[in-house]
Amino acid sequence: MTAGFDSMRLQIDVVVRRGTIAESRHRIQAAVADAQGVVHAGTEQSEFITTFRSAAKPFQLLPLVERGHAERWGWTDEDLAVMAASHTGSPAHVARVRAILDRLGLTEKNLACGFHDPLDPESIRELWLHPERQSAVYNNCSGKHAGMLCLAQSEGWPVEGYELADHPVQRLMHRTIAELCDLAPEAVAVAVDGCSVSVFAVPLSSMALAYARLAAATPRGDARERSLDRIRTAMQSFPRMVAGEGRLSTALMESVQGRMVAKGGAEGLECVGIPARRWGIAVKCEDGQSRALGPAVVSLLQHLGELTPSEIESLRSWQTPVIHNHAGLETGNLSANVEILSTAAR
Repeated sequence: MTAGFDSMRLQIDVVVRRGTIAESRHRIQAAVADAQGVVHAGTEQSEFITTFRSAAKPFQLLPLVERGHAERWGWTDEDLAVMAASHTGSPAHVARVRAILDRLGLTEKNLACGFHDPLDPESIRELWLHPERQSAVYNNCSGKHAGMLCLAQSEGWPVEGYELADHPVQRLMHRTIAELCDLAPEAVAVAVDGCSVSVFAVPLSSMALAYARLAAATPRGDARERSLDRIRTAMQSFPRMVAGEGRLSTALMESVQGRMVAKGGAEGLECVGIPARRWGIAVKCEDGQSRALGPAVVSLLQHLGELTPSEIESLRSWQTPVIHNHAGLETGNLSANVEILSTAAR
């Protein structure tokens, strides 16, 4: 990665206030890069290596599209959006994943992601009343797993064990992530994600590069660019399928009406692609707290001049979220401080 002529060194902190008292602070690391790998802005640790978590999902979907399997199966943009999703387990999400599995001739028992309680209130109520209906399809990664099962089946690889690091599916994911990040595969450490498939460790600047490439892709490019363009378009067209009600990625994409693509990951990570600028942004809360992401991401985008006044207003509840106590009383809020420490010339 190289610093650009307008490279800015930033410091970003999210402050938690109780009343007017600063009670705690989240330190944020971030990187802003273009599709050539030039870093235009970043914090002190913009090269910080951390896990890509679910923000890698658009790129884990890439081989399915790039190898022509999405077209052969006739998957719609809505199907692809849920394959790139960290969804809330809403009825719409669950129905979409079940339909994909049915087309593949597979069942929910083939999903290796395990069950966790969904975030969607309607689905939570259903499972409380009918615990026997608990299934891995409610896992927020079930769409990604359905896509991986499709890839394994389409390539003639075993469906069993598709989640294991030595399976051809996961080895292909490893190579693909490395390529998008301009890293050698051996430089990308691998661990086990919360949903049991491989998770990859890369610098924040490399995540930003991958999202810049997702943002910059056009239908007139090579096979990889066309595939990235298809995935980005699917995510932008169905932002609620990518995450859901009450999720930052969905709120951001809906507020800007498709001008950006966004995808979050566990442990306080959010990545954004801006097609008009051909930029990618990776934002990481050092302590892994997702509550700091809304203030940090919205304030950084505002600082970069990427949000209109009306968009900022529509995202106000994310930029300055209010804190309530157990009795429902408003006790404070969170807000981000974005400070320019220096501007470097190349």
